[in-house]
Amino acid sequence: MDSTQRFSNRVENYVKYRPDYPIEIIAYLRDQYKLSSDKVIADIGSGTGISSTLFLNAGYEVYGVEPNKEMRDKSITLLTHFTGFHPVDGTAEEPNLKSKSIDAIIAGQAFHWFDRDKAKAAFKKILKSKGIVVLLWNERLTDSPFEKAYDELIMQHGIDYVKVDHRNIDTPAIEAFFAPQPFELTSFENRQVFDYEGLKGRLLSSSYMPAEGEKGSAEMIADLEDLFSQYKENNVIQINYETKMYVGKV
Repeated sequence: MDSTQRFSNRVENYVKYRPDYPIEIIAYLRDQYKLSSDKVIADIGSGTGISSTLFLNAGYEVYGVEPNKEMRDKSITLLTHFTGFHPVDGTAEEPNLKSKSIDAIIAGQAFHWFDRDKAKAAFKKILKSKGIVVLLWNERLTDSPFEKAYDELIMQHGIDYVKVDHRNIDTPAIEAFFAPQPFELTSFENRQVFDYEGLKGRLLSSSYMPAEGEKGSAEMIADLEDLFSQYKENNVIQINYETKMYVGKV
């Protein structure tokens, strides 16, 4: 499947059930990288606007670059009240932004979809001389008994989970992208608490899982119901994340 079209039928679940990013990211970038709120951000692979919202709420001007029409249209609906939000039909490889116009590029849960060589060349073109690149992932942990069982369910029912999982982007791949410049890795704690409907929506928001009505979805949902019944506490479960942030120059 064309990676830019993978989420067309996941938009509503994506908006409702994908995790936000920790607010501490903003303070860290301001303190460590002088990324004050008068700076201009390009959110590459902005989707429905989850990562854009983090920066818009802090007063930044954000260009949300998203190739998927359904995702981009949803971001316009959700973020139209921010005067600093500018949706752009573009990709990491062709972001359709002016040369030397951007102070920081962010990519939230998106970098693993990019053609990294072409994206790096495009980033160099649109970034100002001191511009930075910020790569973000909410990495779901598999420490608790529930988290381990949930990961096994995804492995069992996922269509191409192993192939497209963002964890395939390892440290050497990040090093190669930023080379010869250094980069910094910082981590933050993050979590979501779900009732059953929330957990179901979270699962269905992933492009590598069968959508409702598709082959294998009924068996997947039945296993999810059993999983929730087994591990719920006070009728909810918790998913923990390590939010990883890689910052560097290209």
